[in-house]
Amino acid sequence: MPYRFRKAVFLAGLSLSAGCATGRPLNGWVFFRDSQPVAEAPAAVVQSGKTPDEAPETPEVSLTSLTLTAPDVPADAAVTSEAGAENLQGSLSLATLESWALTRNPAIRQASASAYKAMGFRDQVGLAPNPTIGFFGEQIGDDGTDQYGAFVAQDFILGDKLRLNQTVLSHSVQAQLWEVESQRRRVITDVRLRFYEALAAQQRLDAATSFEKVLAEGVRVAEVRKDVAEGTQSEILLAKIQRSELQILRQKAGIAFDAAWKELAAIVGVRTLEPVSLEAPAAVLPETKQWEVVYQDIVARSPELKAAHARLCRAASNVERQQVQPIPNLELTAGMGHDLATDQQFGRVQAGLPVPLYNKNQGNIAAADAEYCRAQQDYRRVQLSLSARLARTAQEYDAARIALEKYEQEIVPQAAESLSLTEQGYAAGEFGFLQALTARRVFFEASLELINARRDLAQSAATIDGLLLSGGLDSTVDTAEDDGLRGQALSPQ
Repeated sequence: MPYRFRKAVFLAGLSLSAGCATGRPLNGWVFFRDSQPVAEAPAAVVQSGKTPDEAPETPEVSLTSLTLTAPDVPADAAVTSEAGAENLQGSLSLATLESWALTRNPAIRQASASAYKAMGFRDQVGLAPNPTIGFFGEQIGDDGTDQYGAFVAQDFILGDKLRLNQTVLSHSVQAQLWEVESQRRRVITDVRLRFYEALAAQQRLDAATSFEKVLAEGVRVAEVRKDVAEGTQSEILLAKIQRSELQILRQKAGIAFDAAWKELAAIVGVRTLEPVSLEAPAAVLPETKQWEVVYQDIVARSPELKAAHARLCRAASNVERQQVQPIPNLELTAGMGHDLATDQQFGRVQAGLPVPLYNKNQGNIAAADAEYCRAQQDYRRVQLSLSARLARTAQEYDAARIALEKYEQEIVPQAAESLSLTEQGYAAGEFGFLQALTARRVFFEASLELINARRDLAQSAATIDGLLLSGGLDSTVDTAEDDGLRGQALSPQ
């Protein structure tokens, strides 16, 4: 079969069935029907081991769509070669950096490889056993009474074990595909967090550079006042100290920008990307959010929770799979031979199956029950983890929103007006030097706090938009599957 045709056939099989397999109550467990949990685990297995009250559906997911489509990224965002990115001139937008990250970040590729790995195991565990073709001979060398012939042997897997194997691993594939989507979200969130950090450092650097002119003018005015005997040498020295402190802040802002840029470049996947000016995106509006509504939206869309749900479905299917394991397989052999003594042809048929007298797979069934219970608690754990992370992010968002509104609407405008009046009054001899010194410090510090508030609000909003996922360069979750279910299905015992 040509390689291109085989590849097309493989890619055509990437779409997977969604939700949990419908099943009957097994050992007291009641499984999902149409992806909705309906009952709880017995207390004998685990205390409070209830199925989650709400579980999102696990919709059909394609690996191709997950690795190539960006969440909330414009489709026409520019993507350049790595060489072009390294030598970029001008400025960079957030959308461009997100596009680069989605195509270059190794963690996304790592997660995609794990999904393909799970697909391979899923296909393998559903394969039927190969037939055996052989030769037999009896009474060989017994003075013309030899019997010889050929036979074909085939094991027939009963109990629908092979289909159930694939059902179990299909849910594992779904979980890995949601891990790919989770990783894409983590990468996008990290790009946005680092972008806003670098942008804030860039704005602090610009603010310090601009305000240095104000302090230089303050030094000049202090010198003029001393020349006309209205000021003192102490005022000149204090003005110079303030200017030197600002220069230190400007240098620190430059260092912070370089560090944030290197982090951003690493997340994007172009480590040698040279720093350039960043384009400020549209400002994040300081909106008041209903956090319970936000939580319900995150729960409904979270790929992290959907992956946990797929693992729960996998555990449920595995219980059903282990229940049918005691059903024995049929071993059938058929052959034809020739008897030299009678010069006649003869046939041979042999059938057999093991009797599940001692081994009824009770240990694996109990282990599958416990695995299902564990998956239930993992699903609940993810729900609570989302709630805890949202609580912290909500605190950061509300604090930044309040600070931004105050600094933007009141503090910075008032500080700017105070600085202007104080500088005019100081130059005219109406205000003392300490008043001018204080007005300058208040205005500059308020300007920096405004930049920080905008950064904090944008980062909190990015975390919420990213469904509370971050860690774009963390190692991804690999599939724990192998082809062991197929060996179990083929085992006569």
